[in-house]
Amino acid sequence: MSKPVGPYTPAMHAGDFLMISGQIGHVDGTLVDGGLDVEAPKALENLKKLLELEGVSLNQVVKTTVFLTDMDDYVRMNEIYCAVFDEHRPARSAVAVAALPLGACIEIEAMVYKR
Repeated sequence: MSKPVGPYTPAMHAGDFLMISGQIGHVDGTLVDGGLDVEAPKALENLKKLLELEGVSLNQVVKTTVFLTDMDDYVRMNEIYCAVFDEHRPARSAVAVAALPLGACIEIEAMVYKR
């Protein structure tokens, strides 16, 4: 499991909810090489691993927020995102941002309902 790249808690319990901090495509503080096609799957893999450590699955995710540094990546991000979430479709926001940690092009945070 990759360590956080900043001073925050990767997963925080709040009653029946689990909040997952934004995940980027990194391994131990080093951004994976290859742009969105490599970063997005790795960010989602990091998200999935955090969920598994907390005893929950992608199917329990109720909301995600996707941060993109380039909205031209939106369509491709959707393809990658849908391949990972399969038929499960949590509520989602996708927003453009000026920059992300380590120079990432995508970051994904999630909210999970644990019941």
